[in-house]
Amino acid sequence: MGKKKGRRKGEEGQKLKFYALKRGIGSSDEMIIRKSHDTWKNSNSTPTPENVPQTGPLPITSPMARYTPNGIASAMQSLRLQSSLPCRSRIPALRQAVRNYATETQPEQPVISEQQQAPPPPPQEVTAAPKINFDLFRLQPARIIPASPSYFSGNPRFIDHVLRLEALQLKHARLPTVTPGEAPRMAWFKLAQFRDFVGEAVPVKKYKSLVKILQRLNRIQPALVPKEVRTALEEFLRPGNPYALKNAPRVVDDNGLARAKGKRKESTAVVRLVEGEGEVLVNGKSIVEVFQRVHDRESALWALRCTQRLDKYNVWATVRGGGVTGQAEAITLAIGRALLIHEPGLKPILRKSGVISVDARRVERKKPGHVKARKMPTWVKR
Repeated sequence: MGKKKGRRKGEEGQKLKFYALKRGIGSSDEMIIRKSHDTWKNSNSTPTPENVPQTGPLPITSPMARYTPNGIASAMQSLRLQSSLPCRSRIPALRQAVRNYATETQPEQPVISEQQQAPPPPPQEVTAAPKINFDLFRLQPARIIPASPSYFSGNPRFIDHVLRLEALQLKHARLPTVTPGEAPRMAWFKLAQFRDFVGEAVPVKKYKSLVKILQRLNRIQPALVPKEVRTALEEFLRPGNPYALKNAPRVVDDNGLARAKGKRKESTAVVRLVEGEGEVLVNGKSIVEVFQRVHDRESALWALRCTQRLDKYNVWATVRGGGVTGQAEAITLAIGRALLIHEPGLKPILRKSGVISVDARRVERKKPGHVKARKMPTWVKR
Protein backbone atom coordinates (compact mmCIF):
# COMPACT_ATOMS: atom_id res chain seq x y z
CA MET A 1 0.00 0.00 0.00
CA GLY A 2 2.82 2.37 0.80
CA LYS A 3 4.31 1.94 -2.65
CA LYS A 4 0.95 2.54 -4.33
CA LYS A 5 0.36 5.70 -2.31
CA GLY A 6 3.82 7.00 -3.15
CA ARG A 7 3.33 6.19 -6.83
CA ARG A 8 -0.09 7.87 -6.84
CA LYS A 9 1.27 10.90 -5.07
CA GLY A 10 4.09 11.14 -7.62
CA GLU A 11 1.62 10.90 -10.49
CA GLU A 12 -0.46 13.67 -8.97
CA GLY A 13 2.64 15.84 -8.61
CA GLN A 14 3.64 15.21 -12.23
CA LYS A 15 0.11 16.09 -13.36
CA LEU A 16 0.16 19.33 -11.40
CA LYS A 17 3.58 20.17 -12.79
CA PHE A 18 2.38 19.47 -16.34
CA TYR A 19 -0.62 21.77 -15.92
CA ALA A 20 1.60 24.42 -14.40
CA LEU A 21 4.05 24.32 -17.32
CA LYS A 22 1.21 24.30 -19.83
CA ARG A 23 -0.24 27.46 -18.32
CA GLY A 24 3.17 29.17 -18.06
CA ILE A 25 3.28 29.04 -14.27
CA GLY A 26 6.53 29.51 -12.36
CA SER A 27 8.01 27.50 -9.50
CA SER A 28 6.46 29.76 -6.83
CA ASP A 29 2.98 29.22 -8.26
CA GLU A 30 3.57 25.51 -8.34
CA MET A 31 4.57 25.61 -4.66
CA ILE A 32 1.37 27.49 -3.78
CA ILE A 33 -0.76 24.95 -5.66
CA ARG A 34 1.01 22.02 -4.01
CA LYS A 35 0.53 23.63 -0.59
CA SER A 36 -3.18 24.12 -1.15
CA HIS A 37 -3.43 20.59 -2.50
CA ASP A 38 -1.75 19.12 0.61
CA THR A 39 -4.06 21.12 2.85
CA TRP A 40 -7.05 19.67 1.11
CA LYS A 41 -5.67 16.12 1.29
CA ASN A 42 -5.05 16.33 5.02
CA SER A 43 -8.62 17.40 5.70
CA ASN A 44 -11.12 14.59 6.30
CA SER A 45 -13.80 16.27 4.25
CA THR A 46 -14.79 14.43 1.15
CA PRO A 47 -16.68 15.88 -1.75
CA THR A 48 -20.39 15.10 -1.72
CA PRO A 49 -22.87 15.29 -4.54
CA GLU A 50 -24.56 18.19 -2.75
CA ASN A 51 -21.39 20.29 -2.79
CA VAL A 52 -20.46 19.52 -6.40
CA PRO A 53 -22.76 20.96 -9.09
CA GLN A 54 -24.08 18.46 -11.60
CA THR A 55 -23.72 20.73 -14.66
CA GLY A 56 -21.35 23.50 -15.67
CA PRO A 57 -17.80 24.09 -14.55
CA LEU A 58 -16.72 23.18 -11.04
CA PRO A 59 -16.58 26.12 -8.57
CA ILE A 60 -13.27 27.36 -7.35
CA THR A 61 -14.06 26.51 -3.71
CA SER A 62 -14.60 22.86 -4.58
CA PRO A 63 -11.52 20.70 -3.95
CA MET A 64 -12.27 18.48 -6.94
CA ALA A 65 -12.42 21.43 -9.29
CA ARG A 66 -8.72 22.04 -8.79
CA TYR A 67 -7.83 18.87 -10.68
CA THR A 68 -9.18 20.25 -13.95
CA PRO A 69 -7.04 22.65 -16.01
CA ASN A 70 -9.50 25.53 -15.68
CA GLY A 71 -9.84 24.93 -11.99
CA ILE A 72 -6.10 24.89 -11.45
CA ALA A 73 -5.72 28.20 -13.27
CA SER A 74 -8.54 29.78 -11.28
CA ALA A 75 -7.10 28.51 -8.01
CA MET A 76 -3.68 29.87 -8.89
CA GLN A 77 -5.15 33.28 -9.70
CA SER A 78 -7.09 33.47 -6.45
CA LEU A 79 -4.09 32.35 -4.40
CA ARG A 80 -1.82 34.85 -6.18
CA LEU A 81 -4.15 37.71 -5.28
CA GLN A 82 -4.43 36.57 -1.63
CA SER A 83 -0.76 35.72 -1.13
CA SER A 84 1.87 38.28 -0.18
CA LEU A 85 4.70 36.34 -1.91
CA PRO A 86 6.44 38.05 -4.86
CA CYS A 87 5.30 36.87 -8.28
CA ARG A 88 7.94 34.97 -10.26
CA SER A 89 5.79 33.95 -13.16
CA ARG A 90 7.34 33.34 -16.58
CA ILE A 91 4.61 35.45 -18.21
CA PRO A 92 6.10 38.77 -19.42
CA ALA A 93 5.25 41.85 -17.36
CA LEU A 94 3.77 43.61 -20.37
CA ARG A 95 1.45 40.74 -21.05
CA GLN A 96 0.33 40.68 -17.40
CA ALA A 97 -0.33 44.41 -17.42
CA VAL A 98 -2.40 44.32 -20.58
CA ARG A 99 -4.47 41.28 -19.69
CA ASN A 100 -7.66 42.01 -17.72
CA TYR A 101 -9.09 39.42 -15.39
CA ALA A 102 -12.61 39.06 -14.15
CA THR A 103 -11.64 40.25 -10.66
CA GLU A 104 -10.06 43.50 -11.92
CA THR A 105 -12.07 46.63 -12.48
CA GLN A 106 -11.36 49.46 -14.91
CA PRO A 107 -12.15 53.10 -14.18
CA GLU A 108 -15.21 54.32 -15.95
CA GLN A 109 -14.63 56.66 -18.90
CA PRO A 110 -16.47 60.00 -18.62
CA VAL A 111 -19.24 60.34 -21.16
CA ILE A 112 -18.85 63.44 -23.34
CA SER A 113 -21.91 64.76 -25.06
CA GLU A 114 -21.94 65.98 -28.64
CA GLN A 115 -22.32 69.59 -27.45
CA GLN A 116 -19.18 69.34 -25.26
CA GLN A 117 -17.04 68.01 -28.12
CA ALA A 118 -14.68 70.47 -29.86
CA PRO A 119 -16.01 71.95 -33.10
CA PRO A 120 -14.53 70.46 -36.29
CA PRO A 121 -11.74 72.49 -37.94
CA PRO A 122 -12.75 74.70 -40.84
CA PRO A 123 -12.18 73.16 -44.29
CA GLN A 124 -8.86 74.10 -45.88
CA GLU A 125 -8.62 75.45 -49.38
CA VAL A 126 -6.98 72.95 -51.74
CA THR A 127 -4.99 74.39 -54.62
CA ALA A 128 -4.62 72.16 -57.65
CA ALA A 129 -1.12 71.43 -58.93
CA PRO A 130 -0.12 73.01 -62.25
CA LYS A 131 -0.38 70.98 -65.42
CA ILE A 132 2.56 68.77 -66.29
CA ASN A 133 4.50 69.90 -69.31
CA PHE A 134 5.65 66.63 -70.85
CA ASP A 135 7.99 68.49 -73.19
CA LEU A 136 10.11 69.54 -70.22
CA PHE A 137 9.56 66.32 -68.29
CA ARG A 138 12.72 64.27 -67.95
CA LEU A 139 12.70 60.71 -66.74
CA GLN A 140 15.24 59.93 -64.07
CA PRO A 141 16.72 56.47 -64.71
CA ALA A 142 16.56 53.95 -61.91
CA ARG A 143 20.27 53.21 -62.40
CA ILE A 144 23.28 55.07 -63.74
CA ILE A 145 23.58 54.65 -67.51
CA PRO A 146 27.02 55.16 -69.17
CA ALA A 147 27.24 58.06 -71.59
CA SER A 148 28.97 55.94 -74.25
CA PRO A 149 27.55 52.67 -75.64
CA SER A 150 31.11 51.27 -75.76
CA TYR A 151 31.78 51.98 -72.06
CA PHE A 152 32.22 48.29 -71.18
CA SER A 153 34.57 47.52 -74.10
CA GLY A 154 38.33 47.31 -73.82
CA ASN A 155 38.96 50.54 -75.76
CA PRO A 156 35.85 52.73 -75.40
CA ARG A 157 37.30 55.89 -76.99
CA PHE A 158 38.68 53.97 -79.96
CA ILE A 159 35.34 52.20 -80.48
CA ASP A 160 33.55 55.56 -80.36
CA HIS A 161 35.75 56.86 -83.21
CA VAL A 162 35.17 53.70 -85.24
CA LEU A 163 31.38 53.88 -84.80
CA ARG A 164 31.35 57.55 -85.79
CA LEU A 165 33.43 56.94 -88.94
CA GLU A 166 31.35 53.90 -89.92
CA ALA A 167 28.19 55.99 -89.59
CA LEU A 168 29.69 58.62 -91.93
CA GLN A 169 30.74 55.94 -94.40
CA LEU A 170 27.23 54.45 -94.43
CA LYS A 171 25.62 57.87 -94.76
CA HIS A 172 27.72 58.94 -97.77
CA ALA A 173 28.16 55.53 -99.40
CA ARG A 174 26.46 56.65 -102.64
CA LEU A 175 28.82 59.54 -103.35
CA PRO A 176 31.15 58.99 -106.35
CA THR A 177 34.71 57.96 -105.57
CA VAL A 178 38.09 58.11 -107.28
CA THR A 179 40.85 55.54 -107.53
CA PRO A 180 43.38 55.32 -104.68
CA GLY A 181 46.07 56.83 -106.91
CA GLU A 182 43.93 59.88 -107.69
CA ALA A 183 42.84 60.46 -104.08
CA PRO A 184 44.62 63.26 -102.18
CA ARG A 185 47.54 62.01 -100.12
CA MET A 186 47.00 62.14 -96.38
CA ALA A 187 49.52 61.59 -93.58
CA TRP A 188 47.49 59.71 -90.97
CA PHE A 189 48.57 59.30 -87.37
CA LYS A 190 51.24 56.74 -86.70
CA LEU A 191 50.35 54.06 -84.16
CA ALA A 192 52.27 55.69 -81.29
CA GLN A 193 50.75 59.09 -82.07
CA PHE A 194 47.25 57.64 -82.28
CA ARG A 195 47.66 55.92 -78.90
CA ASP A 196 48.65 59.25 -77.36
CA PHE A 197 45.70 60.94 -79.10
CA VAL A 198 43.18 58.38 -77.80
CA GLY A 199 44.88 57.64 -74.48
CA GLU A 200 44.46 53.87 -74.88
CA ALA A 201 46.69 50.94 -75.86
CA VAL A 202 45.08 50.24 -79.23
CA PRO A 203 46.31 47.03 -80.95
CA VAL A 204 47.92 47.23 -84.39
CA LYS A 205 45.17 45.19 -86.07
CA LYS A 206 42.40 47.45 -84.79
CA TYR A 207 44.28 50.59 -85.84
CA LYS A 208 44.68 49.22 -89.38
CA SER A 209 40.92 48.68 -89.58
CA LEU A 210 40.43 52.34 -88.61
CA VAL A 211 42.88 53.48 -91.30
CA LYS A 212 40.94 51.50 -93.93
CA ILE A 213 37.78 53.43 -93.06
CA LEU A 214 39.70 56.72 -93.28
CA GLN A 215 41.09 55.78 -96.69
CA ARG A 216 37.61 54.87 -97.94
CA LEU A 217 36.25 58.26 -96.86
CA ASN A 218 39.27 59.97 -98.44
CA ARG A 219 38.43 58.39 -101.81
CA ILE A 220 35.24 60.43 -102.15
CA GLN A 221 35.49 62.78 -105.10
CA PRO A 222 37.24 65.93 -103.77
CA ALA A 223 34.65 68.31 -105.20
CA LEU A 224 31.80 66.46 -103.42
CA VAL A 225 33.35 65.77 -100.01
CA PRO A 226 30.86 66.86 -97.27
CA LYS A 227 32.02 69.25 -94.59
CA GLU A 228 31.46 66.74 -91.77
CA VAL A 229 33.61 64.15 -93.55
CA ARG A 230 36.39 66.68 -94.13
CA THR A 231 36.30 67.69 -90.46
CA ALA A 232 36.40 64.05 -89.32
CA LEU A 233 39.41 63.27 -91.53
CA GLU A 234 41.36 66.29 -90.28
CA GLU A 235 41.20 64.94 -86.72
CA PHE A 236 43.43 61.98 -87.66
CA LEU A 237 46.11 63.87 -89.61
CA ARG A 238 49.63 64.22 -88.27
CA PRO A 239 50.66 67.75 -87.30
CA GLY A 240 52.56 69.28 -90.18
CA ASN A 241 51.22 67.07 -92.97
CA PRO A 242 54.25 66.40 -95.20
CA TYR A 243 52.03 65.69 -98.23
CA ALA A 244 50.15 68.95 -97.83
CA LEU A 245 53.36 70.96 -98.29
CA LYS A 246 54.41 70.74 -101.91
CA ASN A 247 57.97 71.46 -102.88
CA ALA A 248 58.49 74.61 -104.85
CA PRO A 249 59.06 73.82 -108.52
CA ARG A 250 62.69 73.99 -109.59
CA VAL A 251 63.46 76.65 -112.15
CA VAL A 252 66.47 77.90 -114.03
CA ASP A 253 68.30 80.68 -112.18
CA ASP A 254 69.23 84.09 -113.54
CA ASN A 255 72.46 82.71 -115.05
CA GLY A 256 70.64 79.97 -116.95
CA LEU A 257 71.90 77.21 -114.64
CA ALA A 258 69.81 74.21 -113.58
CA ARG A 259 71.06 72.45 -110.44
CA ALA A 260 70.20 68.81 -109.60
CA LYS A 261 71.41 66.06 -107.29
CA GLY A 262 71.73 62.29 -107.77
CA LYS A 263 72.76 59.25 -105.67
CA ARG A 264 73.80 55.68 -106.41
CA LYS A 265 75.16 53.22 -103.84
CA GLU A 266 77.64 55.24 -101.77
CA SER A 267 78.21 57.96 -104.38
CA THR A 268 76.64 61.42 -104.46
CA ALA A 269 76.77 63.75 -107.49
CA VAL A 270 75.73 67.41 -107.96
CA VAL A 271 75.31 68.63 -111.57
CA ARG A 272 74.92 72.15 -112.99
CA LEU A 273 73.53 72.17 -116.52
CA VAL A 274 73.65 75.17 -118.84
CA GLU A 275 73.11 75.61 -122.56
CA GLY A 276 76.42 75.35 -124.49
CA GLU A 277 78.50 73.34 -126.95
CA GLY A 278 78.52 69.95 -125.19
CA GLU A 279 81.53 70.32 -122.87
CA VAL A 280 81.53 67.94 -119.85
CA LEU A 281 83.75 68.36 -116.75
CA VAL A 282 83.78 66.03 -113.73
CA ASN A 283 85.49 67.39 -110.60
CA GLY A 284 87.27 69.94 -112.84
CA LYS A 285 88.63 67.23 -115.17
CA SER A 286 87.58 65.89 -118.52
CA ILE A 287 85.19 62.97 -118.45
CA VAL A 288 87.74 60.85 -120.32
CA GLU A 289 90.27 61.31 -117.51
CA VAL A 290 87.81 60.39 -114.75
CA PHE A 291 86.07 57.45 -116.48
CA GLN A 292 88.52 55.51 -118.58
CA ARG A 293 86.02 52.84 -119.60
CA VAL A 294 83.65 53.64 -122.45
CA HIS A 295 80.75 51.95 -120.64
CA ASP A 296 81.08 54.35 -117.69
CA ARG A 297 81.28 57.42 -119.96
CA GLU A 298 78.19 56.37 -121.93
CA SER A 299 76.35 55.60 -118.68
CA ALA A 300 77.11 59.09 -117.31
CA LEU A 301 75.92 60.89 -120.47
CA TRP A 302 73.02 58.59 -121.34
CA ALA A 303 70.34 61.20 -120.49
CA LEU A 304 71.77 63.59 -123.12
CA ARG A 305 72.35 60.83 -125.69
CA CYS A 306 68.80 59.37 -125.58
CA THR A 307 67.28 62.84 -126.04
CA GLN A 308 69.87 63.89 -128.64
CA ARG A 309 71.11 66.84 -126.55
CA LEU A 310 74.84 66.02 -126.39
CA ASP A 311 75.95 69.15 -128.25
CA LYS A 312 73.41 71.56 -126.74
CA TYR A 313 74.33 71.62 -123.01
CA ASN A 314 77.51 72.03 -120.97
CA VAL A 315 77.84 69.90 -117.83
CA TRP A 316 79.73 70.72 -114.62
CA ALA A 317 79.59 67.72 -112.21
CA THR A 318 80.95 67.23 -108.70
CA VAL A 319 80.95 63.65 -107.40
CA ARG A 320 82.03 62.16 -104.05
CA GLY A 321 82.23 58.68 -102.52
CA GLY A 322 81.79 55.17 -103.87
CA GLY A 323 83.47 53.53 -106.85
CA VAL A 324 83.67 54.28 -110.52
CA THR A 325 80.37 52.62 -111.46
CA GLY A 326 78.50 54.27 -108.59
CA GLN A 327 79.85 57.71 -109.48
CA ALA A 328 78.95 57.30 -113.17
CA GLU A 329 75.35 56.25 -112.41
CA ALA A 330 74.97 59.05 -109.83
CA ILE A 331 75.94 61.57 -112.55
CA THR A 332 73.37 59.96 -114.89
CA LEU A 333 70.51 60.61 -112.43
CA ALA A 334 71.66 64.17 -111.72
CA ILE A 335 71.94 65.08 -115.45
CA GLY A 336 68.47 63.65 -116.13
CA ARG A 337 66.87 65.74 -113.35
CA ALA A 338 68.68 68.90 -114.46
CA LEU A 339 67.53 68.32 -118.04
CA LEU A 340 63.90 68.13 -116.84
CA ILE A 341 64.25 71.63 -115.38
CA HIS A 342 65.24 72.99 -118.76
CA GLU A 343 62.76 70.91 -120.78
CA PRO A 344 59.88 69.37 -118.74
CA GLY A 345 58.37 67.91 -121.93
CA LEU A 346 61.15 65.30 -122.05
CA LYS A 347 59.83 63.49 -118.99
CA PRO A 348 58.16 60.54 -120.82
CA ILE A 349 61.35 59.82 -122.80
CA LEU A 350 63.58 60.11 -119.74
CA ARG A 351 61.22 57.96 -117.65
CA LYS A 352 61.12 55.25 -120.31
CA SER A 353 64.90 55.21 -120.62
CA GLY A 354 65.24 54.91 -116.82
CA VAL A 355 67.59 57.83 -116.24
CA ILE A 356 65.30 59.64 -113.76
CA SER A 357 64.36 56.53 -111.76
CA VAL A 358 66.17 56.02 -108.46
CA ASP A 359 68.05 52.72 -108.21
CA ALA A 360 68.03 51.86 -104.49
CA ARG A 361 69.98 48.62 -104.78
CA ARG A 362 72.93 48.11 -102.48
CA VAL A 363 75.73 45.58 -102.32
CA GLU A 364 74.68 42.53 -100.35
CA ARG A 365 76.93 41.71 -97.43
CA LYS A 366 79.11 38.63 -97.24
CA LYS A 367 77.89 35.91 -94.89
CA PRO A 368 80.06 33.78 -92.61
CA GLY A 369 80.74 30.36 -94.08
CA HIS A 370 80.16 31.66 -97.62
CA VAL A 371 82.79 32.55 -100.18
CA LYS A 372 80.83 35.70 -101.13
CA ALA A 373 77.40 37.05 -100.32
CA ARG A 374 75.67 33.89 -101.55
CA LYS A 375 78.36 31.61 -103.01
CA MET A 376 79.02 28.50 -100.97
CA PRO A 377 82.41 26.77 -100.86
CA THR A 378 82.88 23.76 -103.12
CA TRP A 379 81.73 20.53 -101.52
CA VAL A 380 84.42 17.88 -101.26
CA LYS A 381 83.51 14.31 -100.41
CA ARG A 382 86.76 13.59 -98.58
